[in-house]
Amino acid sequence: MSAPVIHPTAIVDSAARLGEGVEIGPFCMVGPHAVLGDRVRLLSHATVAGNTNIGEDCVLYPGVHLGHPPQDFKYQGEDTKLVIGQRNIIRENVTMHPGTSVGRGETRVGDDGYFMVNSHVSHDSVVGDRVVFANGAAIGGGTTVADHVILGGYAGVHQNSRIGRHAFIGAMAMVTADVIPYGSVIGNHARLAGLNVVGLKRRGMPRETLRDLRTAYRLLFAAEGTFQERIEDVSGAYSDNAPVKEIIDFIRADAKRSLCMPND
Repeated sequence: MSAPVIHPTAIVDSAARLGEGVEIGPFCMVGPHAVLGDRVRLLSHATVAGNTNIGEDCVLYPGVHLGHPPQDFKYQGEDTKLVIGQRNIIRENVTMHPGTSVGRGETRVGDDGYFMVNSHVSHDSVVGDRVVFANGAAIGGGTTVADHVILGGYAGVHQNSRIGRHAFIGAMAMVTADVIPYGSVIGNHARLAGLNVVGLKRRGMPRETLRDLRTAYRLLFAAEGTFQERIEDVSGAYSDNAPVKEIIDFIRADAKRSLCMPND
């Protein structure tokens, strides 16, 4: 067993739970309710507060602050959680906040994410696996960000929004509506600009699947007929294409939510 290594200038509460091989660098602070998984590293000047659980092999760079009270006026000090998965790289000055009693009660971040300088995960959000938050990207409270999503630099996502799997949010985009899986959005306010074709090719989507996905996208956002009619037509025509079905299911899952749409 490898005991934690704690720099003499760090302040670590005796009640904190530290896994094997944890490294806590100079001037870090770890609170009494923190749980650090095996081989978690706090490089320097990082703070882990509140009821925060960090998975194995995460790295916290200088100035990271995790688990401080959420920025929500309704929060009154309730015992809520921040749960972070494994192998996340959390760069300088990133902030992540726990949930609220009026929300999910928990903020959850998946595995293998890369959170760049000054990015922010707000209270009650759910963030999937293998996401990238570029410098300054931020999501509002209660947002759902699915697996493989990329948020460009200084992109902002409105509270309670849904971002589907493999979506790409362009730099400085202001997202005020839901983004379909595989979609690419740009602008302020953000509009749907097509599919994240580059990302899908990099992740090995078969050519035939991508071809049908692109055709289905053009039909879904064509000018003819109503949007509901186009949803039904695309659903029937491409029932054997899993990505198309994922988009249709995403739209149908919450019909009351507005979607990012292409410009007319």
